Amino acid sequence: MAAAHVLSRRSTLAALAGAPLALSVFGLPAFAQSAPQPEGEVDMEKLLEPGPLPEMVKGDADAPVTIVEYASMTCGHCANFHNNAWPELKEKYVDTGKARLVLREFPFDPRAAAAFMLARCAPNDGYFPMIDVLFKQQAQWARAENARQPLENIAKLAGFTQESFEACLTDQQLLNDVNAIRQRGAEEFGVNATPTFFINGSKYTGALSVEEMSAIIDPLL
Repeated sequence: MAAAHVLSRRSTLAALAGAPLALSVFGLPAFAQSAPQPEGEVDMEKLLEPGPLPEMVKGDADAPVTIVEYASMTCGHCANFHNNAWPELKEKYVDTGKARLVLREFPFDPRAAAAFMLARCAPNDGYFPMIDVLFKQQAQWARAENARQPLENIAKLAGFTQESFEACLTDQQLLNDVNAIRQRGAEEFGVNATPTFFINGSKYTGALSVEEMSAIIDPLL
């Protein structure tokens, strides 16, 4: 598999004013089945090794089920999962201590990288709230001819100033680290589509429904 494309700071900023992006090319739809079959297995210890940025985790560290999700912010299937399935899954499994979610960045384009960077920079531990808003408003910024203004509006509502918004999107080290998470996912764990889930080490690709996720998780409890 080809090495992951490295996004530059210039391309990240320039892309905010670029043409609309195709959002669904890399995501795969979930098939109607009660218990999807895993596409492979990875070593959980290796999968959970620390990366260049702190892990973004929802749930109890001692939960019996760990879900590692690789997502892209401009991926329509990722937005579908987070907007429609994730709230119920969180209530059913994460809030009850049965599972935890580790969300990892896998941007397929500079706009997705910019969105992840803003989530990482969000004040007051605002990573997940920022992710939620960005997915809910994906159509407004990811498909826009000029993404800068809608992203700036979202950022300001999250507590950014003009200066902190600019500083975040020109932070080359942060961009390098986001790229490194993506590259490691591709090279070490075979991620090449979003969303990709590793559930206790078993790999599944596509925006799984609540029912499909439950069919995978329940036997692990």
